[in-house]
Amino acid sequence: MRPAEHAAPSAGLARTASAADGGEAPRRRRQAALAAGLLVALGLLVLVALASVALGARAMPLTTALDAFLAPDGSSDHTVIRELRVPRTLLGIGVGAALGLAGALMQSLTRNPLADPGILGINEGAALGVTLALGLLGLTDPAVYVWFAFAGAAGASVVVYALGASGRTGGGPVRLALAGIAVGMVFTAMSSAIMRVDSETYDRMRFWLTGSLAGQTADTALRLAPFLVAGLALGLFLGRPLNMLSLGDDAGRALGVAVGRTRAQTAVAVTLLCGSATAAAGPLWFIGLAVPHAVRAVVGQDQRWVLPYSALVAPVLLLGADVAGRLIARPGEVQVGIMCAAIGAPIFILMARRRRLAAL
Repeated sequence: MRPAEHAAPSAGLARTASAADGGEAPRRRRQAALAAGLLVALGLLVLVALASVALGARAMPLTTALDAFLAPDGSSDHTVIRELRVPRTLLGIGVGAALGLAGALMQSLTRNPLADPGILGINEGAALGVTLALGLLGLTDPAVYVWFAFAGAAGASVVVYALGASGRTGGGPVRLALAGIAVGMVFTAMSSAIMRVDSETYDRMRFWLTGSLAGQTADTALRLAPFLVAGLALGLFLGRPLNMLSLGDDAGRALGVAVGRTRAQTAVAVTLLCGSATAAAGPLWFIGLAVPHAVRAVVGQDQRWVLPYSALVAPVLLLGADVAGRLIARPGEVQVGIMCAAIGAPIFILMARRRRLAAL
């Protein structure tokens, strides 16, 4: 065989290897950049959490916050930090992460970039549970009525999934969305009827329905923590199967995804996340809509990155809005539900005007 005949295959193999390396290197660089972005988001969350502990009706230096844990002396500053600001900050982190991740899961499940956790009627179910606890049973302790909110959210999820999955076509995204909207309207009407009958219930519900991190204790956060952790773990685990389902049900089945099981797991995760978050802080509508959409504009459509980014960026926005609400109305405060809408809505409108909404 002539030398040229040896050289040709060798050159072809070299070009193939070079092309493979050329495709692998950019992918690795992108993954490294996305991982670094997660660390940046985590750093921002730490900074906002420190601001949440230090700032409020009365600003306190971080040294005072450290002394409140290392050497508490029973002073009013230490009491405020230990019993009010730290539980409020931890609750804000948990609620924000839950709503951000739930929004990303909902948008992926329904293939609708404008979907939010309320599309399955979960927020309305939680609100009905709290209304029943306050209006019919007279329960006023947040550590008690959070369980009614959680039960209402879970019940709404079961009803919606049962209605959306009925029939020969199964639980398609459109059927689930329509069932969620219908059930949510029914639950809202029931809550409104109870509040109109009992004026005391209406007065109590006004504060909760606006959405607020104030007034909750460490006991409430501890009781809800197992549900939040379980929902976060399950939701983050669903990134890969949701990526495959984005290609369509038939393509997902061909790739080995159990479509029904994945949808059911996503619904369970959304129920755990939205139920516990709504029970603790009331219905906060904008976090689950804006944050996942903004995250996809940066990291793309890969749910393995969208889900953890949403879980980190959402509490940054929520705690930032909560701190801003405490600062602009001293010595009072503007509730975080109002601040989230005031801060997030203009940002989302600007994004919608500047670029097309990405299809899912």
